[in-house]
Amino acid sequence: MQILGLDVSKSSVSACLISSKPDNPRQFYYECPFYRFSADAKGIKEMLALKPDIAVMEPTGVNYARLWGTHLARSGIEVRLVGHKELRSYRAYHLALPDKDDDADALALACYGLEYFNDRRRFVQIRDCLTAKIRELVLRLAHLNRVQSPIINRIRQDLAWQFPEVALVRSQRISAKVPLLWGWLAEERKSTRYERLYQNSVGLGISSTVRYHAERICSLQREEDEIEQELIQMLAEPCFLPYLKVFASFNFGDRLTAVLISQIYPFEGYLGEDGKPEIAIATGRKSGKLTKRHLSERRFLKSLGVAPSLNSSGDSHKHRVIGGSDLCRRALWQWVFSCIEPKRRRPKNPIVAQLGNYIDAEKAAGKPVQLVRSRTSAKGAKLLFKELVKMPSE
Repeated sequence: MQILGLDVSKSSVSACLISSKPDNPRQFYYECPFYRFSADAKGIKEMLALKPDIAVMEPTGVNYARLWGTHLARSGIEVRLVGHKELRSYRAYHLALPDKDDDADALALACYGLEYFNDRRRFVQIRDCLTAKIRELVLRLAHLNRVQSPIINRIRQDLAWQFPEVALVRSQRISAKVPLLWGWLAEERKSTRYERLYQNSVGLGISSTVRYHAERICSLQREEDEIEQELIQMLAEPCFLPYLKVFASFNFGDRLTAVLISQIYPFEGYLGEDGKPEIAIATGRKSGKLTKRHLSERRFLKSLGVAPSLNSSGDSHKHRVIGGSDLCRRALWQWVFSCIEPKRRRPKNPIVAQLGNYIDAEKAAGKPVQLVRSRTSAKGAKLLFKELVKMPSE
């Protein structure tokens, strides 16, 4: 079997082709004829000419690795992805290649793919086309949100002396229309109220810079609306309907729904071969008693970025949330902050009531609010796992 390790850069890849794991990887590193292919027609053709059975790469987002992975898949070559943390540990401790460079990573990827070929869980799950598209749109929305924030902050600072009466107004998009304030500033929408306020304003007058910034925000808001409409259509696919029914009981919004679907679909990937959650029973190292280890639930929480990891040394025992999806972790935290914590916004259903009572009790006990929100996110994710287990199979 020919395994091709590919370390992807911005405009090229370093490649290593092996059919067996070298006995001395460190020595092999100096003798191996590594390849380097450019991101052009010639480079793609030369890579495919190696005719590997499997290509192994790191998941470098939707930009760099996408080009190479797509051409490999179109040629019928299986592509597998290895997590960054797993590869770093494997390269340093299994292959004794502590110095990181592109060739060392390519060799480590090839060896990793060969050694763990039969263990699918050693690799990052590759999403199907529909879920991958949802993931791409979700990331674009996150990017647009990051782009808008500094522009809006700049406008508000300028309005503080140009038109202070509206400097702190929260203007939101309704339906397909751009937000009224930004639309009015960009001269795309009319508003009698803002015209009247401006006539009597104590400000020094709106500058062209503010209007240009408002035009940029309107353009970004229109792009957001297009993406959201596309997401709504994609989430209406029959395969997602059971998930949407579960999410409805948690009061998840459209964006959080899209984020979660892009991360956890298909849910069966977290379960055992029998379609049930994997639970291991083992003797506790400290208690000496038989304890249950909920392996499926742990993998689920880890992928959502809400599973704490223990860092213990001597008398020090610290738990930190490491790994998983930063996007999901932030989205769940925002859900707790906006839909669970405010009592007036809680819908009347058992799940939200349970989480609401929990966060109220924790805050009443005087615990730090940031910690309480983080723990509520994790508790909500555990409840979500249990509800998804009850979900009828597709």
